[in-house]
Amino acid sequence: MARKARAAMAAEVKEEVKAVEAAPVEEATEAPAETAPVKETGKKAAEKKTSSRKTASKKTETASKKASAKAAVQTNLFIQYQGAELSYSDLIERAKSDAGVKSPKSVNLYVKPEDNMVYYVVDEKVGGFVLA
Repeated sequence: MARKARAAMAAEVKEEVKAVEAAPVEEATEAPAETAPVKETGKKAAEKKTSSRKTASKKTETASKKASAKAAVQTNLFIQYQGAELSYSDLIERAKSDAGVKSPKSVNLYVKPEDNMVYYVVDEKVGGFVLA
């Protein structure tokens, strides 16, 4: 839908430029002063629309880069219980190796420190292991 709107706007600008270029130029002393700004205005308006779109797209790209940089924050999770410490990445790796899946689509962990167990579902394979 946005493409259609852009195409329509571009067609309108082209028609305006053609109309301005096709307008007869009077050779009176005052006429060039009046005709020249109109011709430049039509082109400048088209240039302003194009440059404002470029500026808006650059701002959008910059904002998306900043958002992706914020989204790429490294996080760690450590579970500490009765003197033991487990990291999230170690639990994930252990569940993947226990399930026999190298690159899973989904990994769900259920840590029950009171039972000293970790239960997992790796690509619909259910299992569990004892915390070390």
